[in-house]
Amino acid sequence: MEDIYNDLIMEHSMNSYNKKKLEKADYEEKGHNPSCGDEITLELKLNGNIIEDMAFSGHGCAISQASTSIMIDTLKGKTVEEARDIIKTFIGMIKREETDEENLRKLEDAIVFKNVSNMPARVKCALLAWHTLEGIIK
Repeated sequence: MEDIYNDLIMEHSMNSYNKKKLEKADYEEKGHNPSCGDEITLELKLNGNIIEDMAFSGHGCAISQASTSIMIDTLKGKTVEEARDIIKTFIGMIKREETDEENLRKLEDAIVFKNVSNMPARVKCALLAWHTLEGIIK
């Protein structure tokens, strides 16, 4: 199972179709992780209360790039309220505060980052995009 998770992370970090520029984004926010140099620009397009599209640009380690791409796949099509709940669950999982397997299912593929909590140096990498989006939708 760990190999499948690693493959998914590598696939998203190297070949992300979510890494692009959005036409007419409603919101744009920069995120930066000074401890390792990861930098992203997250763009968001809403249709009412629905996340219609998201994209990102920037550079960073495989964890930050894959986490951003998988977050976009997970949240596209969700309402802002659903996104807030999923973001809270993801952050809780990474911080080891959320362990309920039933609740973690809402993370879909983002659950691949569960073991990042065992690598303190990588926690900020995995959380960069999620905190950036959290700032946009507040």
